[in-house]
Amino acid sequence: MSGSTLSSSRRSRRRTVAAVAVLAAAVVTAAFALTLDDSSNRNGRAGEPAAATGSAVPAPADESLLALARRDASDPLALGRADAPVVMIEYSDFQCPFCGRFARETKPELLRSYVDRGVLRIEWRNFPVFGEESEQAALAGWAAGRQKKFWEFHDVVYGKPRERNAGDFGAENLIAMAREAGITDIERFQADMASDQARSAVQKDREEGYVLGVTSTPAFLVNGRPILGAQPTAAFEEAVETAAKAAGR
Repeated sequence: MSGSTLSSSRRSRRRTVAAVAVLAAAVVTAAFALTLDDSSNRNGRAGEPAAATGSAVPAPADESLLALARRDASDPLALGRADAPVVMIEYSDFQCPFCGRFARETKPELLRSYVDRGVLRIEWRNFPVFGEESEQAALAGWAAGRQKKFWEFHDVVYGKPRERNAGDFGAENLIAMAREAGITDIERFQADMASDQARSAVQKDREEGYVLGVTSTPAFLVNGRPILGAQPTAAFEEAVETAAKAAGR
């Protein structure tokens, strides 16, 4: 095969891979959009926090969607084994009441039934959509992760229902939450919150969600299958079991 023919073949393969990735993203965007439309019809305006609206929207688990899982063993914003057969990516806002419901009611069950058994990994993505307090809470969560206290901070924030944009996430309250979560170096916590690295990390998560078509929270991908809202725990168990079976577990 000549050099020019080989080069042309490689360019063709790259174009094919790129087209498949775009198509896969479009599938997930459409699936989220369908769920969002249903949620808007039942619960009000798009962009509002999503309530449980029924069963998850089926979507194929494409390789490019599975690749969104970072599987970084040192990621402080993740729970579970990096090589777990099922990865659930969660796009959430610390001010979202339905994110809080998921954290209090469903996540503990998933931890006991799947994460602790090595079947499921949960990867958090900051997706602040409700203004400045959401942004500050996301930055604080990232900063807590720098001291390996993200999930402790997460549990403090979601430990009780909170009113949106009611001042719960002002600077003093965030420091108090950090202390409650066991963060000892508050000066470092504040510096990390204010850093460009924190803003870049939050923006990266948010852009990833927007590309997929996420516009409200919570939103999830379970091995590429989208689920929107604080669905009943059984809906997540079904999604994890289905994904685990497909992965041969």
